[in-house]
Amino acid sequence: MAKNEWINGYLEAILDAGGSKKDASWISNTNSLFSPTKYFVEEVVNRFDDTDLHRTWVKVIATRNSRERNNRLENMCWRIWHLARKKKQIAWDDAHRLAKRRLEREEGRKDASEDLSELSEGEKEKGDTSQHGDKEKLFRIKSELKMWSDEDKSKRLYIVLISLHGLVRGDNMELGRDSDTGGQVKYVVELARALANTKGVYRVDLLTRQISSSDVDSSYGEPIEMISSPSDTDAEGEGCGAYIIRLPCGPRDRYIPKESLWPYIPEFVDEALSHVVNMARVIGDQVEGGKPIWPYVIHGHYADAGEVAAYLSGSLNVPMVLTGHSLGRNKFEQLLQQGRLTREDINTTYKIMRRIEAEEFGLDAAEMVVTSTRQEIEEQWGLYDGFDVKLERKLRVRRRRGVSCLGRNMPRMVVIPPGMDFSYVKMQDSIDNEDDLSSLLGSDSTENKKNLPPIWSEIMRFFTNPHKPMILALSRPDPKKNVTTLLKAFGECKHLRELANLTLILGNRDDIEEMSNTSSVVLTTVLTLIDKYDLYGQVAYPKHHKQSDVPEIYRLAAKTKGVFINPALVEPFGLTLIEASAYGLPTVATKNGGPVDIHKALNNGLLVDPHDQKAIADALLKLVAGKGLWLECRKNGLKNIHRFSWPEHCKNYLSHIEHCRDRHSTPRLEIVHQNIEEPMSDSLRDVEDLSLRFSIDGDFKVNGELDPASRQKELIDTLIRRQQSTTSSNVAFKSYGPGKRLRLFVVAVDCYHANGVVSNDSLSMIIKTVLAAASDPAGKTGFLISTGSTLAETMEALRSCQLDPSDFDALICSSGSELYYPWRDLVADVDYSSHVEYRWPGDNVRSTIMRLARLDDEADDGVAEYVYACGSHCYAYMVKPGAKALKTDDLRHKLRMRGFRCNLVYTRAATRLNVVPLFASRLQALRYLSVRWGVDLSKMVVFVGEKGDTDYEDLLVGIHKTLILNGSVENGSEVLLRSGEVFRREDIVPKDSPNIAFVKEGFVASDITLAVDSFGT
Repeated sequence: MAKNEWINGYLEAILDAGGSKKDASWISNTNSLFSPTKYFVEEVVNRFDDTDLHRTWVKVIATRNSRERNNRLENMCWRIWHLARKKKQIAWDDAHRLAKRRLEREEGRKDASEDLSELSEGEKEKGDTSQHGDKEKLFRIKSELKMWSDEDKSKRLYIVLISLHGLVRGDNMELGRDSDTGGQVKYVVELARALANTKGVYRVDLLTRQISSSDVDSSYGEPIEMISSPSDTDAEGEGCGAYIIRLPCGPRDRYIPKESLWPYIPEFVDEALSHVVNMARVIGDQVEGGKPIWPYVIHGHYADAGEVAAYLSGSLNVPMVLTGHSLGRNKFEQLLQQGRLTREDINTTYKIMRRIEAEEFGLDAAEMVVTSTRQEIEEQWGLYDGFDVKLERKLRVRRRRGVSCLGRNMPRMVVIPPGMDFSYVKMQDSIDNEDDLSSLLGSDSTENKKNLPPIWSEIMRFFTNPHKPMILALSRPDPKKNVTTLLKAFGECKHLRELANLTLILGNRDDIEEMSNTSSVVLTTVLTLIDKYDLYGQVAYPKHHKQSDVPEIYRLAAKTKGVFINPALVEPFGLTLIEASAYGLPTVATKNGGPVDIHKALNNGLLVDPHDQKAIADALLKLVAGKGLWLECRKNGLKNIHRFSWPEHCKNYLSHIEHCRDRHSTPRLEIVHQNIEEPMSDSLRDVEDLSLRFSIDGDFKVNGELDPASRQKELIDTLIRRQQSTTSSNVAFKSYGPGKRLRLFVVAVDCYHANGVVSNDSLSMIIKTVLAAASDPAGKTGFLISTGSTLAETMEALRSCQLDPSDFDALICSSGSELYYPWRDLVADVDYSSHVEYRWPGDNVRSTIMRLARLDDEADDGVAEYVYACGSHCYAYMVKPGAKALKTDDLRHKLRMRGFRCNLVYTRAATRLNVVPLFASRLQALRYLSVRWGVDLSKMVVFVGEKGDTDYEDLLVGIHKTLILNGSVENGSEVLLRSGEVFRREDIVPKDSPNIAFVKEGFVASDITLAVDSFGT
């Protein structure tokens, strides 16, 4: 027990610090200020042997007396022991989970590699042009990237950026106001401005959330803010500028942190869709004679905006780009390693599983992922199911060789460092111009010193000899920034202390004891080390500085012929290195993370192991003492710094997007304008395919065989007869014309018996009640059926319910993968089929589903393909009674690991699995029709039961109205929706949504009418 005798010392120190009830509350108060009790307890938890501490506890019990101090010591000892045991259990569980996940990922990669290694003879001939000479080519993938140039300035691109959370505005940004308003806000605003300044870009919209709260400035409630005017962006007057577009999302009168925004994401998607469609029409009228100009790219920033961008991309069929900024899996692993919070606690606090799923979905949809460094690709995105470095490379090789990827897809990871605005850098500064420095250091305290930056005097007052070169470090007082190792390296190197001074800019402070625990510990250690090495007069550590002082600090360091150092243990990017280089400062940086890429581009310094004090001191000494090397590094940095400018960033950005667009289909959406009354002859022009034959007698026929002349004559006769019938009978909803409907009623009630058979009695009652509730002689209300069943099954159900298919404008079948129009003879909408085709693996995923959908111990025939319900964009599988099948999130997780991107829906009371394209869903079908027909989503009313298929939650969210018909559905499929380790329904569906209403059990038509009227639709 001798090795842990220090434990008693810590416990005694806790008591001396005052182990009161207030101090004991630190366990539940993670945001408390510095507390000695917390510090000592954390030291014990992180360093002790629990067996020895348990013995200490037993010893205390055995020797205790009536004194209060011993009772408190016993209690504290037990609590620390219990907490540490809990931490060890969390660490063990985490290690077990990581090992299991690594095994699953390896299995998925192995499956994909085995499939991809087997080429057909034709593929071998096409791909293997040389068995001996192409090995080098496979090692290095040559890029066919064509760089953006002035030749592209004739293009008129519309670009959409999305940054959902935080406070976003163009000027006077409140950076650091809270954790949501930081560097990302600055980045996206500057990116929007820079893109708008690029030749060939017509307009840039930055979409964010509208906030009309008394807690924030009123500017965040303005719907539109111009951040770059047309005159700023294009001297020829051809640009439109850059704008911040604020859209309502959730309660407008509250500023909501990003962790609580998830249930309102679908609302933002719908609002953004409406804005983009309107803007596409407006820009088209301006530059293309009325043809819509769809976005060139939709770029989501962070997980929440990435999910928005993914759904928008799927709704408009345009490329999507994702930038993670910070990633959920990385944060999740770090929090688990700390051992202070369980998985459940982390998920409750940070909604981390919801965030991770949004990032995974972003990977599913993205053509390209923009990263700052290669480290981000390998060590952060490499943690995700949807991305594997080796598999992505293998797929890229196959594409370049013209070989099929067998339905597998991985987004392209591209390193494009953030741009910087160097306009504030005073390039006239020269190392030979030391007038300012001489004025500062001179004895005459006259007018000359008044013109110098105040921060210079604040720093120089620390130094005994201010003429020496300055070693500058600028960071937060965070242990990860490794400032204490730098200070030890400086203190233990006599030659370095003789040649240079050290300046530490570690944030702002008033009282160290009032700072957060980690910051106070770092600063306390800094002061202790300065005293230990007697560095007074050699180290500056000012208490305060402004953001506007930072450029002046860099200038001062450059004028003293100093060096900038970033010794962080791991640096994701290294923005301060670029800033320092812009002022001509050579750099020393950690070899872990982004600085490696920066050093490669700038070649203006040295990389070091941040754990090696001697290496740090040697690198600094080499630059400070070697003036030739110092001048060479300065010259290289200033020569290459343009690579990190915003124009260079935009040039690389647009070039990579153009390269990705080559693999993405062109949008085919056409917008039908509302309220246009057409003569019968004009309406015939809207019929794009005369081979689509109407059924005159109302019977269900598909693709009947007639010669072209007969088909055309029958089509015209049918249209005229229906027009006359409608006029005489005043049954307006049987005469459909796109643009005439002002609202849509969508029946999406999943009525099935426990065995998966349609409950015709319930379905018939519901549909007839809904039709009766919409008394609309003017024909402004349309009706849709939305179901997980096939077209044939839906038609059979309508017949059994004695309902006429012509009562409905559209039938959304097979969980949103197919769209049919009764007024077009029930032939599938080919445009919609093309619309949802994106990343559909087709037959390549067919057999894989059956193998993966079964649990490991399940019989081989528990999940079997149901051929009669399969189609070109839907593979159906029967789940036999009593069989155990994987839940949708677990199955999706396995498919992602193999490079397959699909949407999975259990339907018909969990007896059938529909595997459909990624962007095929019942909700996405409504968005498609909203754009195609010009019907506002807020004017759609979706009727559902209290439960349903596993896509049921999708139908509850967004700006459309949802009526939940109580008592209409007895059997749902939610049992196969998600496992207990992921997010919950409240992370998807907002509480007390004004767009959701309930109709009591035993409802009649008047109840539905009353509920619909309450929405105001």
